[in-house]
Amino acid sequence: MNSPRYRSVALVLAVLTAVAAVLVGATPAGAADRCSVSWGSLPKVHDTHADTETLNGVRAGRHACFDRLVIDIGGQDATFGSYDVRYVRTVLAEGSGAVVPLRGGAALQVVVKAPAYGEHGATFQPRNPREVVAVGGFTTFRQVAWAGSFEGQTTLGLGVRARLPFRVFTLDGTPNTDHTPRLVIDVAHRW
Repeated sequence: MNSPRYRSVALVLAVLTAVAAVLVGATPAGAADRCSVSWGSLPKVHDTHADTETLNGVRAGRHACFDRLVIDIGGQDATFGSYDVRYVRTVLAEGSGAVVPLRGGAALQVVVKAPAYGEHGATFQPRNPREVVAVGGFTTFRQVAWAGSFEGQTTLGLGVRARLPFRVFTLDGTPNTDHTPRLVIDVAHRW
């Protein structure tokens, strides 16, 4: 069974198996373990009832296993913790209730209990409310849209490829530095 014909058939089968794995989204051995997540897709909510911060910035990044949205918070405290992040049918604009159109197969509504304004005016105002952050070429993210800031909270719409697992956590700021508290939302590339 070590004939050249047998080896050729075995090689062709191996190549076809590898191509089929790529087409159905399988990953090479070991890669699946590296990117396994147990986050789930249910709402992530936390309320500290004492936030006095403002929303100061929004940015996004691509990672090997997930896409990340980071919301920079500033204010009097070095900590932050009030948010409500969940999948919804449609994201509604703060104040007006108008539908915020989003690209993608699923919509994550990100509500941050921090306004994008302070006593001296706006602390964050996107140049383009429909494209708050450029996410072209991301694996999971399709669009980050502004849904407004009203009555002490700010809402963003995050259009994603599909209803995928996500996690939410906060990072405390560092006093006397430029590191402010941040809200981080990671959406996995796959289940």
